[in-house]
Amino acid sequence: MAWVFLLIASLMELVWATALKESDGLTKLWPTVIGLTVALFSVVMLSLSLRTLPVGTAYAVFVGVGALGVALVGMIALNESASPIRVAFLALILIGVVGLQFVEGS
Repeated sequence: MAWVFLLIASLMELVWATALKESDGLTKLWPTVIGLTVALFSVVMLSLSLRTLPVGTAYAVFVGVGALGVALVGMIALNESASPIRVAFLALILIGVVGLQFVEGS
């Protein structure tokens, strides 16, 4: 169940990071409210995963999945660069996250 909490926490990063981008420096009410609320929920889910998972692994996966997801949202929805080198480095993050899951699973 800890991995499910961690996955939820990581995926919520996509929501709050995108909402904060849309908040225009916390000047737009609803994107700010959504961003801060979902960020709090994300941290709660992370804390639940930490009941079982080692903090180093959990946080690395949390940040890695979040960063990968936000970068993909940026490329797909916000017209950010999708250069081959950027995609290659994002793939390395994915490899690291999957590798950590295998290491903790054994």
